[in-house]
Amino acid sequence: MTGAAAVAYKRKMTEALSRRLKQDEFASPAQEALLSVLVAAATLNDLMDRVCAEHKITRAQYNVLRILRGAYPNGHPRCEIACRMIDRASDITRLLDRLETRRLVRRRRGSEDQRQTVTFITAKGLRLLESMEPQVDSEVASVLSGLSDEDCRELGRLCAAIFGGND
Repeated sequence: MTGAAAVAYKRKMTEALSRRLKQDEFASPAQEALLSVLVAAATLNDLMDRVCAEHKITRAQYNVLRILRGAYPNGHPRCEIACRMIDRASDITRLLDRLETRRLVRRRRGSEDQRQTVTFITAKGLRLLESMEPQVDSEVASVLSGLSDEDCRELGRLCAAIFGGND
């Protein structure tokens, strides 16, 4: 992006945030960046909440199913699921109970440590994710349609710079 194009783009982004928050100016570029990230995250969370609700699951349950799909056919112990979650669930056990009641996951005692329970995604859980994927992809693509692949990579890099030091 050239210097003039970057300034015009920045002005457009500031105006969008100003309109959304009904605020004319920000105390600092850091405050504006924080608010931009929070508003963007809220927008994406709202989108995912809506899609998940249509499939009668929560965003946290969707996250757990995706984590377990990534481990398929193996599973993960509860503590491993909890540490991989996007939004750390305070009661992962009840979340897993609800998924198990719907037969989207199954649990069994670990072979090495009988005190540890390992959770696995079921075929029904895999089918649910597969049925949701086109809608999730379409909705996210629509929201991110103003970003090029390069923009998406840069956004990912910038976000990683924020959360990367907090692992």
